Amino acid sequence: MNSKKILLWVLQIIPAYIFLQAAWMKFTAASGVVSAFTILGMEPGGRILIGVLELVAAVLLLIPAFAASGALLGFGIMLGAVIAHATRLGMAQSGFALSLICIALICTGMVIYLRRKQLPLLGETM
Repeated sequence: MNSKKILLWVLQIIPAYIFLQAAWMKFTAASGVVSAFTILGMEPGGRILIGVLELVAAVLLLIPAFAASGALLGFGIMLGAVIAHATRLGMAQSGFALSLICIALICTGMVIYLRRKQLPLLGETM
């Protein structure tokens, strides 16, 4: 394997792991997650929907042919999480969760860039 493939796998596995952990916490109704979604006014439907989307993004990231689409989905989810923490949930109390969100955002952004030609509709123009 060349270095670009290794880098892509690392950049895909890290957010996939983060998304799987986050989805598990949403599906098991972890108290912090329920509290956050209650503040956002999205409990329980929004919590379950976001958990499903995170699970889909994680699976897509681990399939090379769909990794760009999974990264795009994951990037959107994480962008929403950053906005939620910046506006309603508060950045000061987020700590470790916000760190994971930023790591996933950076990794998915890099996967989108490196696999941009695989994106439907966008890949031809980029």
